[in-house]
Amino acid sequence: MSRIGRLPVEIPSGVQVNVQGSNVHVKGPKGELKRAFSPHISISMEDGQVIVKRQSNHPVERALHGTTRALIANMVHGVSVGFVVTLAVEGVGYRAEMDGKALMLYVGYSHPVKVEAPEGVSFEVDQKTRQIKVMGYDREVVGQTASEIRGVRPPEPYHGKGIRYLGEKVRRKAGKAAKGAK
Repeated sequence: MSRIGRLPVEIPSGVQVNVQGSNVHVKGPKGELKRAFSPHISISMEDGQVIVKRQSNHPVERALHGTTRALIANMVHGVSVGFVVTLAVEGVGYRAEMDGKALMLYVGYSHPVKVEAPEGVSFEVDQKTRQIKVMGYDREVVGQTASEIRGVRPPEPYHGKGIRYLGEKVRRKAGKAAKGAK
């Protein structure tokens, strides 16, 4: 049995979970999320916990067991606490600033790049540390938005300039060898 799948999902106070067959609706202080899961997995509410079980030992059901439980846990965590992905801007003259709810990136192009926040996502910029925080209640949308921001100017291996995840290691390459050395 899946080690992740057999763990119950604890429901914190202030979060409402509604399970109807294979559909799960989670509502909390940060927002609300709905998702339909595979009918091969049974989802039920017992004693303030969400229990995920599979009906057989078929490989498809085994694969979906832990995934379903993890997705439900992320939904509950997102509407109660939320998710944050932090990006760092590296490079001389590179900076990010807010323009209303949109993010303006000045990263070496002839024009600033404007990134609009999708539904349920907000940005926060710290000018001093040159960090961008992408915050929201849906983990998938927060991760996708952070990936799109990083994709505007990914870190390059020679000088290390660009937008990277906080704590991301960029493998550096050596430049050209000195001319004239024989």
